[in-house]
Amino acid sequence: MLPTSASYASEEGHASSSRAYTSLRLPVIFRRLHRLQQMDFELAAWQLTYLCLAPRRPPETKNTWARDDPAILVLIGACLCVSAIGWGVVYAYNIGQFISIALTMILRDFLLSGIVVATILWFTANRLLLSPPSHSTPADSQVEWAYAFDVHTNAFFPLYLTLYLAQLFLLPIILKDNWVCLWVGNTLYLAAFTQYTYGIYLGLNALPFLIRSELLLSPLLPLFTAYIVSLLGFNVAQHVLRSYFW
Repeated sequence: MLPTSASYASEEGHASSSRAYTSLRLPVIFRRLHRLQQMDFELAAWQLTYLCLAPRRPPETKNTWARDDPAILVLIGACLCVSAIGWGVVYAYNIGQFISIALTMILRDFLLSGIVVATILWFTANRLLLSPPSHSTPADSQVEWAYAFDVHTNAFFPLYLTLYLAQLFLLPIILKDNWVCLWVGNTLYLAAFTQYTYGIYLGLNALPFLIRSELLLSPLLPLFTAYIVSLLGFNVAQHVLRSYFW
């Protein structure tokens, strides 16, 4: 007995609902955060180093593009805690303020911003950047939300090194009121967000079923425009640090 069109529709509907359920589930990388003994911190540290030296998306594994080991999240959280201690020492914070700034860096700067960015990337990529179905790109190919968050994680680390570490050591320079110091501070922010945008592009450009991924570089145009305008006398670092710490 041959399958009817109704049975095909039923199977397609079941597959579609199954994919929707999978995309709505809490990503594996978050569900495994409590399993410290199973995390590969050595590999995660190597990945963070490699992201700075030669950023490139690793190949697909286990039928998914998103990593399932949360060790990299733990390491970035630890790095942010170290930065919070450094900034707290500079601004003479007490213990409560240390904890507050560390939680702000981890929960707001990294996780919350990552959730927002990942959701925007996930929606935009699946709506605008998917290539038409073909023999090399199946009809059910789509960007996982977990992968979009993974892309944010990869792009965030170079930004962390620039704004959370390098800026800390350059603080005596960028807080001075002269044009050269303004240029140093504004260029630091330009470099950080250029790295982040390029990291986002690299992560999604690695997916073989996406097209027009160059559109992800479009934020660079307003970024460079704002940078040029800021050189007329707007010290980005001073304004950001004043609202962040004071």
